[in-house]
Amino acid sequence: MIVGVMQVELLIHDAMTLKDKRRVVKSIKDRISNAFNVSIAEVDELDRHRKAILGISMVGNDSDYVRNSLDKVLNCLRSARGASLVDCQIDLI
Repeated sequence: MIVGVMQVELLIHDAMTLKDKRRVVKSIKDRISNAFNVSIAEVDELDRHRKAILGISMVGNDSDYVRNSLDKVLNCLRSARGASLVDCQIDLI
């Protein structure tokens, strides 16, 4: 069993309040979870309105498949509206 874990840091554009941030983050989380077979949650920086850290995980039996799937998620995050990708960390266990 291979577990892929990815942590991404996003800069939220034009978010003046936490409500603005939640709207953008929810949209990104919904789009990613519907398009890919992954679990996704906001895991840190919950009180900052311009920054979000998301945790994304996936389980599979082939490390190449898990890595390629997480790379596709990463490409989708790079083109997300309303946010910019700042940092990314991927680990396969």
